[in-house]
Amino acid sequence: MQMSYRTKRLELKILTDTAAAQVLQFYLDNQEIFEEFETDRPQQFYTEPFQKIILQSEYNLAVKQDFFRFWVFEKGHPSKIIGTVSLHNIRWGSYLSCEIGYKFDQRHWGRGYAKESILKCIGIAFQELNLHRVEAYVLAENTASRKLLESIGFQKEGIKRQSVRMRGVWRDNDLYALVAGEGQWDGIAGKDR
Repeated sequence: MQMSYRTKRLELKILTDTAAAQVLQFYLDNQEIFEEFETDRPQQFYTEPFQKIILQSEYNLAVKQDFFRFWVFEKGHPSKIIGTVSLHNIRWGSYLSCEIGYKFDQRHWGRGYAKESILKCIGIAFQELNLHRVEAYVLAENTASRKLLESIGFQKEGIKRQSVRMRGVWRDNDLYALVAGEGQWDGIAGKDR
């Protein structure tokens, strides 16, 4: 498992706490749109010290192969984060599965960067971590995210009723999954393009 990967147009990196200011700026630039689809954040979330703590924790989890958050950059622009993709809730043993999460700077939507990054991470999950299944949870009204997953080959398996509390209300999530050998990731995502 590497700490950075490349695709045709992008670089995906696991960052250390020295990137806290960059990460904070990414969240601040997209706060309004992200909060529509995220759980409530503590007030200190939007501070550099808080982001530093999160980055330290996530880096340690990556070393243990328990959690991987890749920060996405356009090639040639190493100081501007345009998105993030994570492989989390990794289950080993008889399950060999994980969940995938992602978010991208709204100024970079419509360019295929999310799809390119997700395909790369799915390749990492299946080819390097030897996982068998990748799941994604999406709010029903997040049409763009549902279409993105379906374009890759994820299939909707059902609804997790009242599975997440957001702004004091329990919300349903659609459950999507991709199994190794399915979808368009095969033969593409594992290779640098």
